[in-house]
Formats: sequence, structure tokens, C-alpha cells
Amino acid sequence: MNKRKIVNDPVYGFINITTPLIFDLIEHPYYQRLRRIKQLGTADYVYPGALHTRFHHALGAMHLMQEALNALKYKGHDISDEEFEAGQIAILLHDIGHGPFSHVLENTILSHVPHEEISLLLMEELNRQFKGALSLAIDMFTGRYARHFFHQLISSQLDVDRMDYLNRDSFFTGVREGFIGADRILKMLNVVDNQLVVEQKGIYSIENFLTARRLMYWQVYLHKTCICAETMLIQVIKRAKELIKAGHYVFSTPAFGIFLQENISLEQFKANRNILEAFTEMDDTDVWGCIKVWAKHPDKLLSGISKMLLDRKLYKIILSDEPIPSSYLEKIQIDLLSKENVHPEDLPYLMIQGHITNAAYLSEKQNINILTKDRGVLDIAEASDLPTIKALSNIVKKYYICWAKNVYLQSK
Repeated sequence: MNKRKIVNDPVYGFINITTPLIFDLIEHPYYQRLRRIKQLGTADYVYPGALHTRFHHALGAMHLMQEALNALKYKGHDISDEEFEAGQIAILLHDIGHGPFSHVLENTILSHVPHEEISLLLMEELNRQFKGALSLAIDMFTGRYARHFFHQLISSQLDVDRMDYLNRDSFFTGVREGFIGADRILKMLNVVDNQLVVEQKGIYSIENFLTARRLMYWQVYLHKTCICAETMLIQVIKRAKELIKAGHYVFSTPAFGIFLQENISLEQFKANRNILEAFTEMDDTDVWGCIKVWAKHPDKLLSGISKMLLDRKLYKIILSDEPIPSSYLEKIQIDLLSKENVHPEDLPYLMIQGHITNAAYLSEKQNINILTKDRGVLDIAEASDLPTIKALSNIVKKYYICWAKNVYLQSK
């Protein structure tokens, strides 16, 4: 069988699957599951075209990894065939640990288990199945590999993961401000002292990249309607878990039921292979299938919020630069309690406060380094002549309150 395939991608055109091992990993059920997990969770409630998946994104990131490594090889950096393949595998599988609705339910279905940790567990399981063929890719993914720039291409403030999701999310939402010139950035990459740098003539492309990231967070990832839908989804899962804990029957698919019945920790993932296997059987369809059934559950909160999500009858939400005044919160509480069939114990599900933050560039985490014409290396904030780059380092915090303004819960 010919395993060197070409995939037609709407963002980049043709993507090459370069080795039989990469083909086999893409064909594996763990990776195929990503077809059923949307990249942007509930963003299609705002942008109807945002239906692309983690499957699309990982393939696109793998393509950009190919382009990045080819650019470095062209500049004389020695990259072996084994390293070239391993770099592609590491980025291809970097999101394999995402659960249903990606980031939205990461701390609701699981007990604060980062998806990166599950990705690593699944990569190690695949490594066992493929008789050690993923060992180098795992070292690159974890940062253990001596040539650190491979890890920086996989996970840093200028990695191919971010480059792909900005372009892909921009394409599918139609928010053109998120588009970046990834091709030019990749061609400007270089390596100095085993660290990834960007040649000085690419500095304006980096500035555009950081600005695009800031704008995409406000316009897409932190859009107030997305926050509202995500908050409602979280309340539905919390209510289902609470009912199950109290001994009530709540429908679930077999795999999803394991995570509704118990808060699974990372230690449990590591100790019980059955839990990891159950996780790989879950995707967005488990959650939506349950929500459709829950819309007719006797519990007024579970059924009411489920039906609102299905019909896109979303909560009201207000964003503020300052914490929401207590007087305003009291007014909302009084209004909710004046509705038929709403009681004080219902309020935590019908009125939710929180905050969001947005920072395009955090230099204390890991610098984006610019290679100057005199071969010096400077942080982008120092090398740029634009004051906006320093401003992009500021963390902007906003507060929100969302509540069920126009909802009347029905008794069963």
C-alpha cells in the first residue's frame, strides 16, 4: 500500500504525508477521534463557519512544521531524516489529548488534568504499540531532546501550533484580522546556540503575528457570546454530575458516564489504562447526544439549560473593565427570584461571575528572539521600534456576569 499521501487542505492547499509511520498514526483511532472534536468549542454560535476540527488543525500544524524544518535545512542546519519525521509526529499528536469541546470542558469533565499531560500519555501508549518508533518525537514534545529548537517549534510563543490555529481560525470564522503571513515567518526562522530566532527582516511579520493573536482573542476566543455559551455548557455538566452524585438517574454514553460519575485525576489516568481508553472513546458527540436526552430530564435545571443550549437561547452577559458592583448583582438575583419556579438554590446555575485575561506576548515565559544584522540576539520587545509590542505584553483583565434573563424553568 502506498502510504505517501497528499491531503487537500482549504488553508494551505496540498499537505504531504511524508512517511508510512505518519500515515499509520493518522489512521489510528486515537487520531481519527479528533475529527469529532471541534477546534473552537461553541464558537459556531457566533461564527457559523467555525466547524473545523482538531483533526484539521493538527494536520495543518504538521504541514507548517515541514515548512519550518525545510527552511532551516536550506540555511545549512543539519536535520536528519529521523529528526524531520519526529518533529512532524510531535506536532501532529500535540493535541491528541483534547477531550470533548477542547479547552471549554477541560476542568469540568476532568479534575484539572491539562490536555498536554493526556497527550503525553497517549503518545507513550502509541510508542508502545509502534515498538518505540515515537521515542524521539516524545523527547521533542517534552523538551528533553538536546536540540531545543525542535521543542520551541512545537510549544513556545512562536510555534507552528499558534501559526496554524490563527490562520485556520481566521479562515473558518471569517475574521480576517487573524490572518498572519506564516510563510514569511517560517522563511525568516534561524537557529543560534540551539535556540530558535527570527531574522531581523522578519520583525514586522512577528509584530503582525502578535497583533493578530491579540485581536483573535477578543473577537473570537473571548467573544462574550462564546463565553456565555461555554458557561452554560459547564453548568449543564456540573448539574449532571451533581444529580448523579445524589443518586438520580442521568443518561450518558458509557465512556462519558465514567467521567460524570467521578472526578478523574492525572494519577488515575496513569494508574488505570481503562480510564485512558475510555477517554479516547469520548468526543463532542457524546456531550451533544446527552444534552439532547437531558432536555427532557425531570430536573428543571438540567432540562432547562440543555434546551436553551440546543435552541441557542443564551444567557445575558455583560463584560466590564472593573469588578461587577454588588448592587448590580443583587438586582439580578432579585429579578431571577421573581421568576416562576426559580429558588435560591438554583442561582449558582443561573447566574455566573468570572473574569477573562488576554496577553499576546509574555516575555517572562519564553522570549521571541530577533537575530539582528550584527548577529546579536534581542527580545522582540527590545528589537521592535513599535511601542505596541510592549503594550501587547500587558495582561488585560475583564470581568463578566452572565445570567438567565429571559428564561422560565418548567416543572416536570
